[in-house]
Amino acid sequence: MKSVEPNPTLSPSEGTHQGLLDRLSSALPRNALLVGDAIDARYQEDRRGKFSAPPRFVMRPGSTAEVSGCLAACNDFSQPLAVHGGRTGLSGGHRVVEGEAVLSLERMTDLDEVHGDSTTIMASAGTPLQAVQEAAEQAGYLFGVDIGSRGTATIGGNIATNAGGIRVLRYGMFRAQVAGLETVLADGTILSSLRGLDKDNTGYDLNQLFVGSEGTLGVVTRARLRLHPKPVAEANAFLAVSSLEAALKLLKRLRGTLGSSLSAFELMFPEAFEGVVAFLGMARPLDTKAPVYVLTEVQALRDDATLETFASCLMQALEDGVALDAVVSQSPREFHALWTMRDTCADYVRSRDHVTGCDISVPMHRMAAFLEASQTALRAVDPSTEFIVFGHLGDGNLHYVIRTPKREEAADKVYLLVANHGGSISAEHGIGFDKKPWLRLCRSEAEIATMRRLKAALDPKAILNRGRIFD
Repeated sequence: MKSVEPNPTLSPSEGTHQGLLDRLSSALPRNALLVGDAIDARYQEDRRGKFSAPPRFVMRPGSTAEVSGCLAACNDFSQPLAVHGGRTGLSGGHRVVEGEAVLSLERMTDLDEVHGDSTTIMASAGTPLQAVQEAAEQAGYLFGVDIGSRGTATIGGNIATNAGGIRVLRYGMFRAQVAGLETVLADGTILSSLRGLDKDNTGYDLNQLFVGSEGTLGVVTRARLRLHPKPVAEANAFLAVSSLEAALKLLKRLRGTLGSSLSAFELMFPEAFEGVVAFLGMARPLDTKAPVYVLTEVQALRDDATLETFASCLMQALEDGVALDAVVSQSPREFHALWTMRDTCADYVRSRDHVTGCDISVPMHRMAAFLEASQTALRAVDPSTEFIVFGHLGDGNLHYVIRTPKREEAADKVYLLVANHGGSISAEHGIGFDKKPWLRLCRSEAEIATMRRLKAALDPKAILNRGRIFD
């Protein structure tokens, strides 16, 4: 670690910086404060390859008390911070602006044993999502959120962005998994509400205020997370269908027949399906070519006829012409192979050039109209535009990926049409820096003004993730 001893030749501003470093050195253990050459390049990483400035310094606290000490010091010195989890975000909130320091929660990886009576687990903010999933499974439970970056995305980041993923259809967004939070405010104040009570109407629910706030209101340090019964059996199926309308009809039929046992319903358009199959070098699960493909999953909580009902429902859909072709997993290997194909869509997209990814949601009854209108509008901008569309059809969330050199003009068209069709410009990735210009399309002036008042009340010096969501 580079020395942070006082330097009598410093200018007044540099002296202030040195005073802050001295205070942080006393609040953090050795090697938990990085400056100069000790700062690794990973703190400037961005999955979309956009510029991130070198941090002034990096703090790596290992406990809530250390986070409190760091924030209190930075608040006193008005030092702006970029809060880092796993740096897997897709809206740029973790990118560092010139003059910012980094508060990284990567050392906070404590994970308690599953509490069987309350079916919860306590996780520190830097714990990878996959570690929570594995701990739940070993104890005979299931954690309700799953995303492709599960090995690197952290619990704190998932809470900050209210992560969704593939099973929102059954278990809800990350917000629904939170039974309690410990959070540190900008001035170092610790708010701890980790009791995990299902009923607690003693005033405002402060926990939920921080879920989805993108680190702008406070820093979550620990969370009590809800777990769910582990399915006794599960299966998935990959289907070719004739249209989006047919896919929606299939979704309605499966929901009506299977109820809450239906756990996922994913959509892939041909460009996404063909591209990811080639990218993986895998055999096509179906030879039938179709305008739309669906990956759906069912989970059985009891040893009953759920899987048989699932198979017979799909067979009926084939006979009725709702589906053109289908394959149902017959083994864990086949089950995981189908999910690997879907999970790898994001990696495939990142392998292409001139790509703009739009994480959007649209009401299902308006989705077909949106797709038609948006493709018409984008082809007017660039006739060679390529559409790589996939996503979570069960909850109306599309990863609407477009490939064109005219990226900004294309994004403008997409987000305006999303708003015109009653949708959201961000379904599960947040706003960060990247979507800030379009926030007013789906939030009113009154809503944005209220968000600003919350920010000013909890972080009056605007040190936490300054400039994210709004200026």
